[in-house]
Amino acid sequence: MLNPIKLANKNFLSSLDTSREELFHILEIAKNFKNKDLNIALKNKVLGLIFDKSSTRTRVSFQVAMSRLGGTTIDLNPTTSQIGRGEPIRDTARVLSRYCDALAIRTFRQSDLEEYAKWSTKPVINALTDLEHPCQALADFLTMHEEFLDFKDVVLTFIGDGNNVANSLILCGALLGVEIRIACPKGYEPNSLVIKKALEIYKDSNLLKITNDLNTAVSGANVLYTDVWSSMGEEGLKEHKDKVFNKFTINNNLVSKANKDAIILHCLPAYRGKEITNEVFESEKSRIFHQAENRMHAQQALLSCLLS
Repeated sequence: MLNPIKLANKNFLSSLDTSREELFHILEIAKNFKNKDLNIALKNKVLGLIFDKSSTRTRVSFQVAMSRLGGTTIDLNPTTSQIGRGEPIRDTARVLSRYCDALAIRTFRQSDLEEYAKWSTKPVINALTDLEHPCQALADFLTMHEEFLDFKDVVLTFIGDGNNVANSLILCGALLGVEIRIACPKGYEPNSLVIKKALEIYKDSNLLKITNDLNTAVSGANVLYTDVWSSMGEEGLKEHKDKVFNKFTINNNLVSKANKDAIILHCLPAYRGKEITNEVFESEKSRIFHQAENRMHAQQALLSCLLS
């Protein structure tokens, strides 16, 4: 039985806050939790949840993960706390550090998350920002590892907006040595700094491909992954982006061009008929709900490594 080891970095603000070895360790711990081969007690530990954006999977998976570890969560809703009235982050962080053992924060700007981490004496976890969604990536690579048993020769193709999910997939892929392809319309490529960081990590720069050509991106892929075209906060761009992305839909024709063993992933919520057809979403290739469940196991592993 594998036991959690303390991570070198106190916080988990980015996928790059773990080393390759630590990332593999978190995935192994998550598998142990999922298989009920590991029981860690974090009795009396409290996780504070600060969510400036709406959430289903992230919020509930963190709450259940903490509960399974024997700890508790407290929901610090900005609309019902002083956070929503403009209390400075530096004040909120210093106070909450004296109440909570960790903070999971879902907000817009990465700089706000970093400000919390600067002033908090307890671990801060990125529960989603506009730049990254590292907890989602943990669950995604756990799902792929379950399917293919290792990452050797696995090719992940992400189709859609070069958003926070795409950024974290790129960074995790770089750490694990997995080939990542991002297929998106021109002008919607992932963050250039993220690409630069990933290329510095990859031993083979050919393992990261950013393209506007769907056929090139899908050919030989083992994993086809998509997300909504318009993220939270982009409601005003929805109509425009629907037109720009209208050819970037995962459908049966696209799936047929991937490897026969290809699986389908989506971080949810999904808009069927837009980024993915209902037929593909509900097909036997879909691992979407395995992936959603794995949010809980991956975060349970992450919490155990941060708080044990």
